[in-house]
Amino acid sequence: MKELFSEIRSAVFAILVLAIVCCVLYPLVIFGISQALFHDKANGSLILDKDGAVRGSRLLAQGFTGEKYFHPRPSAAGNGYDAANSGGSNLGPTSQKLNDSIKNRVDAYRKKNGLNADESVPADAVTASGSGLDPHISVHNAELQTARVAKARGLTAEKVRELIQRYTNARDLGVLGDPGVNVLELNLALDSPGAQP
Repeated sequence: MKELFSEIRSAVFAILVLAIVCCVLYPLVIFGISQALFHDKANGSLILDKDGAVRGSRLLAQGFTGEKYFHPRPSAAGNGYDAANSGGSNLGPTSQKLNDSIKNRVDAYRKKNGLNADESVPADAVTASGSGLDPHISVHNAELQTARVAKARGLTAEKVRELIQRYTNARDLGVLGDPGVNVLELNLALDSPGAQP
């Protein structure tokens, strides 16, 4: 019986030690490292206005539909841009529903941006990302929306292009992926007093 209690005591002690190490010490060390080295990213890459109010995150798309705003990628997350329901549509390339929705989006994109019926439309303008929350659009997509946004805001196309360039993220490590324009940051910059005519 003494052996049994000795084994139980050893097992309980091991569980307590592992619980303290894995559930307390390890998370505290990781939290400390993340706060010290990656403070902005560890706290959601939040965008604050001059009053300190949260306007959004650099990591999550928001829905913009007005003529004076750049429009993000379409979203299949919940009812659209719902971070609690992140995900794609799960429609495959043979899905008629997907093909019809892309065709409708292409037509709507051309109409909104004053493009010819035969002008090509960037894929990111008509297809949702895997998460439905991708905050970036391609530089080409932003360029095609420039005339509409500039006209709606009374700005020159050159001024809008300068802002696009300022909010374009380079390739990761200089070679991975394509440059992307952060739509939320760009639209907030367009709303700022310095961008007004």
